Amino acid sequence: MLPPNHQKKKKSQVLAPSDNLPAPPTSDPHFFDFDLDRGIREQVVEKLEASPLLPLEKNVGPALSGIYALYHKGDLVYIGKASKGTTKSKRTLRSRLNEHVSKLGRRQNLELIDLQCRYLTFVSEWWVFAAEFSLMVHYNPYWNASGIGSKTPGKGRPGTERVSRFDKMFPPKVL
Repeated sequence: MLPPNHQKKKKSQVLAPSDNLPAPPTSDPHFFDFDLDRGIREQVVEKLEASPLLPLEKNVGPALSGIYALYHKGDLVYIGKASKGTTKSKRTLRSRLNEHVSKLGRRQNLELIDLQCRYLTFVSEWWVFAAEFSLMVHYNPYWNASGIGSKTPGKGRPGTERVSRFDKMFPPKVL
C-alpha cells in the first residue's frame, strides 16, 4: 500500500442535473426552484428606482465600480456599467459618465439639460455584471441597441460604412 500522500485520488464525477434529478414537477406544491435572476432583478430595480435622479454633468458619479441608467426627458434610455477591476481601462462610474457627458454634449438634437442619470455602486465586480444584465432585461432601453455605447458594431472596419441609429437620431455637431 502506498503512503497516504502518494495514493491515487479518485476522479470526482460531475453530474449534470438530469443525471441525478427527476424532471421538475409542474404541479407539485412542495417543489421550489429558486429564480436567482428574478431575485437579483427585483432588488436592483427597486434600489435603482429609489436612488436620486441627478443631472448628467461632469464628475457626477464616484470613482467606484457600478451600474448606471441614463434618462432623456424623463425616459430611461440607456443602461451601462463601469467595472474598474475587470476592464483594461479601469473605468469608474465617474469616468464612464464623464465620457457620456462629452459625447452627448457634442450631438445635434440633444441637450445635456434634458439628460439625467442614476447609479448604484457595488463592492463585488461580479454584481456589476449581474445588475447590468438584469436591468437591461427588465427595461430593454432603446439607446442600448442604437450604437451609443463605447463600441459601435462594425464602425471602423474596412468596407463598413455603417451609421448607427443613434448617429442618425443625434448626429455629431458640426464644429
